Amino acid sequence: MSAVVYRGPDDLRLETLPVPQIQSGELLVKVAACGVCPTDIKKIHYGAVPPPRVFGHETAGIIVKMGARVRGFRIGDRVALHHHVPCLRCHFCRHQAFAQCPGYKRTGITAGFEPAGGGYAEYVRVMPFVLPGVVKIPARNSFAEGAMLEPVNTVLKAVKRLSLLRGDSVLVAGQGPIGLMFTKILSLRGMKVVATDLLESRLKLALKWGATRVFNAGKDNLIDEIRSAVPILDAAVIAVPADTAVLQAMELVRGSAQILLFAHTRKGVPSRVDLSCICLEEKDLIGSYSSDYTLQKEVARMVFTRRLDVRRIITHTFPLRQTAAAIALASRPSGDSLKIVVAQ
Repeated sequence: MSAVVYRGPDDLRLETLPVPQIQSGELLVKVAACGVCPTDIKKIHYGAVPPPRVFGHETAGIIVKMGARVRGFRIGDRVALHHHVPCLRCHFCRHQAFAQCPGYKRTGITAGFEPAGGGYAEYVRVMPFVLPGVVKIPARNSFAEGAMLEPVNTVLKAVKRLSLLRGDSVLVAGQGPIGLMFTKILSLRGMKVVATDLLESRLKLALKWGATRVFNAGKDNLIDEIRSAVPILDAAVIAVPADTAVLQAMELVRGSAQILLFAHTRKGVPSRVDLSCICLEEKDLIGSYSSDYTLQKEVARMVFTRRLDVRRIITHTFPLRQTAAAIALASRPSGDSLKIVVAQ
């Protein structure tokens, strides 16, 4: 089969690999669509993990082979995959910190080499411990919609970490694909969303996705503009890896508010925060990483009923052989690019 293999920092090669062999409790899935995720982009760009690997974890496809012990699926089922599933028993799981579970940290889908998602290949092997996260895709929905379940899950998980009441005002910094999903989900839950971004095209789209006010983040007087229009902010979501956005949010939100970091996933980069904001003003600086398997059914309903119509943010589709180009565009988005998908 064809697969795009990571051979080192910014080194992706289209190679021929053996089709994965499955065991009795596993699935073989022919990949139809795989989204490009910023987490994989960072690993590829910075060489954060040793090669070789086949990345791609926002994956949907068709079951073409099943192990004898697999139940609940049939060959030919159209499915969305979920590469991390927690044990639900350990200390972290009991505290609902699923992304910290040692079992969750194992990747259960591979196209070869060290498991890394494998979606940038023609076929993937789905291991038994992640089968509970596999979701069947309804006939009316596309594979691309199925591939979006995982990123939507990460956003919904983060939203649920915020202690918000209906009618609260929330700043969402960054209106890329993830930021737009935050804007839409928060608005669906009754929040007033204030959106910022550097691109005017994304700010216009944010208004269509539920934002009540939008501001260009490149303006020198951004804080003054927001304060004059929206005197009270009850929370902030930072959907861009920019320390400036964090510091601005800390200044803008009122006492007892929460600032949620979603995009600061690169380790070893220290930041400066006025800790008195956290102590005296009781502002909470919190993070959210990855997905929550227990939200899969809720996420599937939201996406497959198109209450959250993810089709509207998928702007570019590349064939497997052009995966490197897809990742390059997602790394340096153009004015009209949002979610990038590799399709077969």
